[in-house]
Amino acid sequence: MGKRLYIMGAAQCGMQKPHCAALEEEYDFIIAADGGYETLLSQGITPDLVVGDFDSLGYLPQHPNVISSPAEKDDTDMLLAVKQGLERGYKTIVIEGGLGGRLDHTFANIQVLVYIAKNNASGYCIGQDMCVTAITDGTVSFRSGLSGGISVFSADSMAEGVTLTGLKYSADNIDLTNSYPIGVSNEFTGAPASISVRAGTLIVIWAGKMGDLTI
Repeated sequence: MGKRLYIMGAAQCGMQKPHCAALEEEYDFIIAADGGYETLLSQGITPDLVVGDFDSLGYLPQHPNVISSPAEKDDTDMLLAVKQGLERGYKTIVIEGGLGGRLDHTFANIQVLVYIAKNNASGYCIGQDMCVTAITDGTVSFRSGLSGGISVFSADSMAEGVTLTGLKYSADNIDLTNSYPIGVSNEFTGAPASISVRAGTLIVIWAGKMGDLTI
């Protein structure tokens, strides 16, 4: 997977102590996006960089590496953090604290995953017992032994050549659009599974974790 970037967002995510203890070992760089700073500090983790307009946090962090932005801006705090990671060359970006809370913020963070995919990197939003990723002109694969739901949506007006294997509802070289949710509520069968798209970007949402993937 190469160098891995971790970003903590402002949404409540219920971080567990064992998970927190592993962050600094698993990831090469940690960024706090706005209110994610307090979440990390509450778990004894000091991020390498803090970015945002700090409207959620309510104060400017006393941290040696802070990038402060105006509240009235085009980029969300999460997108600012992602851009910092991409500029530093990170190709695997894991976001926590980006799901749940305000629906518009969750939707914006899923769009951020699309931005990551379209910039030749892999992004994952984790939390709420869910994992979300986006893939552009590529494939995502899952290990055997999985159960539960998985959904696939087109992020573009058309995603061409979509193939699903190892799932309850398979597909071979079909086209998906972003106006017809035919890919919702599929299921793992316990077999190794894969989702691929020849041209376009897919959003993949499943009830599980990153460890379900074979990367």
